[in-house]
Amino acid sequence: MSKKIFRSITEPVRKGLSWEKCWKAEDQGSIRSWETGRELRISKPELAARAERGELPALDWKGGLDKPIKGEKWGTYLYLAQLQGLKDEDLNIDLAVDVKLVCASTGVQVTYTSDISKYGGA
Repeated sequence: MSKKIFRSITEPVRKGLSWEKCWKAEDQGSIRSWETGRELRISKPELAARAERGELPALDWKGGLDKPIKGEKWGTYLYLAQLQGLKDEDLNIDLAVDVKLVCASTGVQVTYTSDISKYGGA
């Protein structure tokens, strides 16, 4: 079943929300992660520039890398949401569909998934 999460880049960053409203809502924290990426874009423009070049820099969630690795790399949708905010893009995620991206600097493919067992969870 599809679980799409979309929020336009024209929407303001939400302020004053409780922890529960940010992390326990239906979007599972994706909107807050995206907003954090938007805030990082302002405070760390060099990081935003790397993301815009197609790099997958290390961020707050699993899914980024700063050096090449061997084997598969898995990441969370929270990373993907934060990356979209960092790149000044709409938040546009379907939690039911894995997304594969290749890091422009390392050449490593990362698969973003909601399957917690793939990226070191339970």
